[in-house]
Amino acid sequence: MHPTCAVDRPVSMATKTPNIILVMADQLAPQFLPSYGHPIVHAPTLHRLSEEGVTFDAAYTNSPLCAPSRFVMMSGRLPSNIAAWDNAVEFSAEVPTFAHYLEAAGYRTCLSGKMHFVGPDQLHGFGDRLTTDVYPSDFTWHPEWDRPDDKLDWFHNMEVVTQAGPCVRSMYLDYDDEVIFRAKRYLFEHARERGDQSFMLTVSLIQPHDPYLCRQQKWDLYKDVEIDLPTFSHKDAPDPHGARLRYSYGASDLDLDDQTIRNARRAYYGSISDIDDKVSNLLTALEETGLSDDTVVIFTADHGDMLGERGMWFKMSFLEHSARIPLIVHWPKQFAPRRIKSPVSLVDLLPTLTDLASGGKSSDFVTPMDGHSLFPYLNGGTGSGDVVGEYFAEGTDTPIFMIRRGALKAIYSEKDGLQLFDLEKDPDETINYANDPDYKNQADALVSEIKNRYDIPSLTERVLESQRRRSFLKNVMRQQNLSWDYHPVSNAEKSYVRNSMPIYELERRSRFPSI
Repeated sequence: MHPTCAVDRPVSMATKTPNIILVMADQLAPQFLPSYGHPIVHAPTLHRLSEEGVTFDAAYTNSPLCAPSRFVMMSGRLPSNIAAWDNAVEFSAEVPTFAHYLEAAGYRTCLSGKMHFVGPDQLHGFGDRLTTDVYPSDFTWHPEWDRPDDKLDWFHNMEVVTQAGPCVRSMYLDYDDEVIFRAKRYLFEHARERGDQSFMLTVSLIQPHDPYLCRQQKWDLYKDVEIDLPTFSHKDAPDPHGARLRYSYGASDLDLDDQTIRNARRAYYGSISDIDDKVSNLLTALEETGLSDDTVVIFTADHGDMLGERGMWFKMSFLEHSARIPLIVHWPKQFAPRRIKSPVSLVDLLPTLTDLASGGKSSDFVTPMDGHSLFPYLNGGTGSGDVVGEYFAEGTDTPIFMIRRGALKAIYSEKDGLQLFDLEKDPDETINYANDPDYKNQADALVSEIKNRYDIPSLTERVLESQRRRSFLKNVMRQQNLSWDYHPVSNAEKSYVRNSMPIYELERRSRFPSI
């Protein structure tokens, strides 16, 4: 299945293959960034990147959950084509990723941070990996469609909302600090040792993912600011999938007061400000190494966060706050600032990266691509395309599909029927036009398209079979005390004083710039 896209492709004038830095936040909805119109959140670095770069206003995840969205992004293929069902499904080593393609093109590739790889392959083409993952790499976190009404003991819960606020340290703060430290060190090592080789560095942060905690400094940044409340409560726009999600993580059992909601949003905003600082640190390192002019910086996220809208939290929904993502491409040397209104998605990233690495000339893929390159948009071209989404995880026991086409967005499952939104008329998705006579032709056509594209009973059985297999294997792996978690290798021999070389030689090699 290939999303349709018609584009005018201007010829690139780039004369040098650029370095590429991909920065990914976790669970960051663009609605909460100043570059997308939020009046409160303080993120000046991201705002500058947007003002100087190409900003996509209608970018989406193809599956609103961490692992599937990342597998799609790395492979250029939709979830059903690579069996990317949920957060505990193996990402097959047989699937080529953008890291494989860039390595084949002569790039040095590196991952610092989270990518939620599940399975024995913890590299998936990356030549280097600097950190472990923050989450387990085994089959533990799989949904159970055989028991759709059961609450999962490992699942999200509302404690992360009710106890939101400032902290001195947290696991996520520790992790992101390490991710940035190692990424900056990588940049300087590259400048010292491999300055002539192009690199692609993926920096993947866990913030602002729940629990909603932030540094005291970032909490105080919003001390005198009236934190905004969600636009709609759960009573304003009921939807069956949303109701199931609220039940699954305990929101339907709580009546949150406004202050509790504000505390969670304030901590989320503080985390965004922390991310902004980290991006600023990366950009400073690029300047200090002299790599800035020849480096494309891409900022995005794996999915959004409902953050209290409709009484919903976290992700797992194709509603806008959960499914939309930020996407900013910054390379002022080559791409003029502009905003793109056409719908795009994470599945488009692989062909975009290979185009960046080849000056827009990549074409030979060993597997079919479900995405299309965004390179034409970056170079001033225009286009139109669809976004296709698939969801097979928690809060449902049947596949859920999404198509964004023009202003219309269809969300469909056989269990819940159709939701049809006109985002031009109703950007907050308060009106379901599925039964509106004026939209009957579009509604019928979109449902027919989904049913023609997918054998839904067969797809459902594939998901169920996978869940049952993993449930069995998970228990055996626990008995064996077996995991696939990645353990990074740190070679102090090359970094600090050892007897392997004279001290003055090490000090000379470590100095940057050299003398």
